[in-house]
Amino acid sequence: MSSKILAVDTATENCSVALLVGSEVIARCEFAPREHTTKILPMVDEVLAEADLRLTQLDALAFGRGPGSFTGVRIGIGIAQGLAFGADLPMVGVSTLAAMSQGSYRLHQACHTLAAIDARMGEIYWGQYQRQQDGDWHVLGEEAVLRPERVEQRLISVQDTRWFTAGTGWQTYQEQLQALTVEKQAGTVLYPEAQDMAWLAQFALQRGEAVDAEHASPVYLRDEVTWKKLPGRE
Repeated sequence: MSSKILAVDTATENCSVALLVGSEVIARCEFAPREHTTKILPMVDEVLAEADLRLTQLDALAFGRGPGSFTGVRIGIGIAQGLAFGADLPMVGVSTLAAMSQGSYRLHQACHTLAAIDARMGEIYWGQYQRQQDGDWHVLGEEAVLRPERVEQRLISVQDTRWFTAGTGWQTYQEQLQALTVEKQAGTVLYPEAQDMAWLAQFALQRGEAVDAEHASPVYLRDEVTWKKLPGRE
């Protein structure tokens, strides 16, 4: 795979951009709650300048499709669509949970992950992932939003497997999740990063999953989101 892919993500408290050119990656990442709109485009400019590339020279634009913060996911997809429209690039949405799994492999060589993002309202965004021989990731079961005490019912057993944990859900709901009856090892990945999304986007491109910018869509997992409950939006 030798694609040139720009990835952007603002789905969580992290704000990150990465440019993947063949096997080389140029990345920027910053923990910046509520500052995504001011941080993301300068990061894009920086990585493109460092690689001496223009948007129109790229093969695709990847974005964090969620799950995550409703506002953060919308900011990310909106910025990504604007960039893609301007450069006539196809878009690839990448799961934030899968990205944290790839981050766990990058940092810990983990091949089996339990990814949990704090979804507020007493729930987590959950995904159980297994790395494939080609370097892509396969979700066991489905990604879901659920209460942490219900995770045990969704676990898929893989014999003699140690699972690396990833995501903020493990800190927020430590007692409930640590009680899971599988062998676990604490990982250091708390948030998704664009450099891992760029890596995963290569596989999505190979599978023909790229779409035109106007068809790019988020994945919230929740059927109802907070903004619908605001006054005048019921």
